[in-house]
Amino acid sequence: MIRINEITDKVATYIDKPDLELIQKAYIFTAQAHVGQTRLSGEPYLSHPMSVASILADMKLDEATVAAGLLHDTVEDTRTTIDEIEELFGEEVADIVDGVTKISKMQFESKAVAQAENIRKMILAMAEDIRVLMVKLADRLHNMRTLDFQPSVKQRLISQETLEIYAPLANRLGLHRTKRELEDLCLKYLKPDVYEQIDQGVASHHTSGQEYIDKVTGLISEMLKENDIKGRVAGRTKHRYSIYNKMLQQNLGLDQIFDLIAFRIIVGSLKDCYAVLGLIHSIWKPVTGRFKDYISIPKANMYQSVHTTVIGPDGERIEIQIRTEEMNRVAEYGVAAHWQYKEKGKKGSNRDAERFTWLRQILDWQRDLQDPREFMASLRIDLFQDEVYVFTPRGDIKELPEGATPVDFAYAVHSVVGDHCAGAKVNGRLVPLGTALKNGDRVEIITDNHRNPSRDWLKFVKTARAKTRIKQYIRTEERARSIALAKEMLEKEGRKLGVNYAKALKDGHVHKLAEEFSCQSVDELLSQVGYARLTPRKVLQKLYAMLHPGEKLAEKLADERKAAEAAPPEEPAKPAKKGEGIKLSGVDDVLFRFASCCNPLPGEPIVGYITRGRGVTIHSLNCPNIKGFETDRVISVSWEGVEDKPYPSKIRIVCRNFKGALSQVTALLTSDDVNISSGSFQSNMDGNAVMEFTVEVKDLQQLYGVLDKIRLVESVTEAVRVS
Repeated sequence: MIRINEITDKVATYIDKPDLELIQKAYIFTAQAHVGQTRLSGEPYLSHPMSVASILADMKLDEATVAAGLLHDTVEDTRTTIDEIEELFGEEVADIVDGVTKISKMQFESKAVAQAENIRKMILAMAEDIRVLMVKLADRLHNMRTLDFQPSVKQRLISQETLEIYAPLANRLGLHRTKRELEDLCLKYLKPDVYEQIDQGVASHHTSGQEYIDKVTGLISEMLKENDIKGRVAGRTKHRYSIYNKMLQQNLGLDQIFDLIAFRIIVGSLKDCYAVLGLIHSIWKPVTGRFKDYISIPKANMYQSVHTTVIGPDGERIEIQIRTEEMNRVAEYGVAAHWQYKEKGKKGSNRDAERFTWLRQILDWQRDLQDPREFMASLRIDLFQDEVYVFTPRGDIKELPEGATPVDFAYAVHSVVGDHCAGAKVNGRLVPLGTALKNGDRVEIITDNHRNPSRDWLKFVKTARAKTRIKQYIRTEERARSIALAKEMLEKEGRKLGVNYAKALKDGHVHKLAEEFSCQSVDELLSQVGYARLTPRKVLQKLYAMLHPGEKLAEKLADERKAAEAAPPEEPAKPAKKGEGIKLSGVDDVLFRFASCCNPLPGEPIVGYITRGRGVTIHSLNCPNIKGFETDRVISVSWEGVEDKPYPSKIRIVCRNFKGALSQVTALLTSDDVNISSGSFQSNMDGNAVMEFTVEVKDLQQLYGVLDKIRLVESVTEAVRVS
């Protein structure tokens, strides 16, 4: 088993004055927490966190990350809590351990190709600190190294998950060595016979040795120096999984794979690329058909380089790539990002490319720093923070925008599920439908065939799909209500004008009337009336002219009005009915009510809004709710013949809290003949009192008159109307 001083010695090689006490403390705590626990191999469980910490030290990560590597299983596998970790080791270490624990608890039941990409993004989104991913990958790497002790079924399951989720994550994070080892180990357990064949083939191929790489690298470097060309050379042996992929994709045998080893020469200019190519071909014979010039004809993803395969030293075939620094930068960080064109030919979005370019760059910067602590301490992932990834009850992943709710999730599952969404459970608990979902949530939708979309959902849903479906339902539903409202208005207005709308409809006259207004059907004509695009009177005037050719309705009404004015009144005028005092543009005798949100008062500007089957609601023109109204359902209204009655209004008064403050205010209200119908009184810590009353006034002038008087009281700091 690895010793703690081996880990601390590694850390001391790349950090100046490291906090080794933190790592030692984490080691002691972990040893005590896991005491008595063993792995399947029979080793003490402590060997696993020690190996994880050693891998992190090999990656040259800071002390907090190494300490978190030692502690990463304590919360999940022992009685230790995150609060204890934070108290003993600080918030930084606790956050990393907490992030690793959350990822480890996720169960990826669905491994479909389409789901794997979302799972990777979800893990990235959940890890607010990049070090969380480093620890998780180190944890997975050591588990893969010791997978021999697991049952064969579990070996395959873990390897498949690693191949689909964690190896691509390592690649995207720039951890190429980790990625290659994970892939090779996965191949070993998923296709042991293929792995054995490739492993033996590579072992027998002496070009795979480091000595050969050093030899060729030295020869090329010397050649560049002799010809006064500035450049650098790197060589690598292809790993087993990469060879297997090439055999699979090109249907080749191992003996047909010639480029088991590849060299990259990076020079200063385009001219030098071709100069080096000529020099390489002058000393080593090129293989026919193995030359590709991606500089003259770049790949569609902007990749540029010259590739050639030659018979190198000892008669072995080697692949050589030649490019400039700029071409190398584009290949590594640009549109042709490594993860995009190497992962089974799949393409990512340009937005994702930018994100992973940033990731790869920051990891390169970290490697260049003398002291990584300052850099790693301030580093936070900002990938996919505008997206959330949640589970269905079956374990599938749904990608939603940040702030998405259970209603968005319901519509993402199926439009019928969204339409009949009655409730939601998140992680087994009932939550309001407007609850914002978080990464990793498991969401279950409760449906009811009697429930339908609500206009209120539009206030919190985030996805275009949900908004479109809800609006579509509301339009359909409200069209039916507007048609019913139009029938009611036409019948009422028709009785006043002497036009029997119901009989005209039965006789087919309304169908002809619809054509007169260029409507395709009677329902379309009625919806125009219901949405206030046509007034009932305008429609009825044209219907009257159709029923009584040559006779004008306006003249008939004028004659009736003159006769009524000339006739002596038979009885005294009746008092105004409740609700009178409002005139609607072009409509009479329509059901309406005052909105309780703003309590409009006589004398202030007002508007009307045609509701669903409840007539017209009257709002103050300053009411904040009218911003969300559909403009084609807002109608012009005005005060007319206002009856002498009290109207409710809400006011708030803030004053110094002293004995008699309430009596001062109520006395002023009483003196202005303003009645208080309800109220509340609250004292604050700052020595002020807040009074909120619902008062009854005749009009806007009376309300503002009494508020002006209250403001003159010395102890009052605020007196306003509330809506």
